[in-house]
Amino acid sequence: MNEKDVAKNVDAATARGTRAGAAPMPSFRRTSSLLALVVAAVMTVGVQAKSPEGLGADVSLSSLPAQAQKTDQLIHSGGPFPFSRDGVVFGNYEKRLPREPRGYYHEYTVPTPGARNRGARRIICGGQQPTEPDACFYTEDHYNSFHRIVK
Repeated sequence: MNEKDVAKNVDAATARGTRAGAAPMPSFRRTSSLLALVVAAVMTVGVQAKSPEGLGADVSLSSLPAQAQKTDQLIHSGGPFPFSRDGVVFGNYEKRLPREPRGYYHEYTVPTPGARNRGARRIICGGQQPTEPDACFYTEDHYNSFHRIVK
């Protein structure tokens, strides 16, 4: 390369806003657009984490089947429960309920008339005091979807 070539290279780089021999610098407009996309993606992920998939509309206790209302009474009175698995820790492995530490949620069977086993219906309650839960959720499809129970 001679001096004229070097001068051309420097002039061309200056016109592009780069150093001679370096790759072009990204424009401010492109950089700010990329930053806006990243911020939007992070905000979307944050919203999804707060609204677990599978959590449906709230339901009133009085609108639930009689068996669910009876199970709710047993939960608040401390039992006795008809099934040995009632009161065990619910793991929330599918993350369909709000995230809480392990041991926060407990599950209770809602008997299904005519079923030969425990059936698919459950009430899941969370909180430190089993007889005074912070929140309870009803599922009629064995943990595929939940509805917060309101009194």
